[in-house]
Amino acid sequence: MIKYLLNCKSCRFEFESWFASSKEFDKLKKLNLLNCQQCNSQKIEKSLMKPNLVNSKFKQDKAYKYNQNVKKKLREYQKFIKENFEYVGENFAYEARSIHYNKNKNKKNIFGKASTEDVKELKEEGIETSTIPWIEDREN
Repeated sequence: MIKYLLNCKSCRFEFESWFASSKEFDKLKKLNLLNCQQCNSQKIEKSLMKPNLVNSKFKQDKAYKYNQNVKKKLREYQKFIKENFEYVGENFAYEARSIHYNKNKNKKNIFGKASTEDVKELKEEGIETSTIPWIEDREN
């Protein structure tokens, strides 16, 4: 796919449009199937567009910096959880119920995996849980 900035020679209106290829643009122009969005003229020309390249300046972008800060905070939370909670894996719902209903059992902090349905059921039973996004160690 390619995006062109198009100019109407009749009313000087500029607009963008996507094409399968540059050949597709040429084909549609030759068949008079391109028209101005404003005046309906078929006198359409493509003009130069700056390429949309990702370069080193991209890393300076606010969204990129924000994303990096969010990932850093999530990793800090994950480190705290790994150091202070017991990992119970796929048995999270079972272990949470066991702790909640067995008053004689020592209460401990746990973390693990649970389906959305399991979390919903735990909440309905009055068992508090929290969900956080988890960044795998292999991600950059």
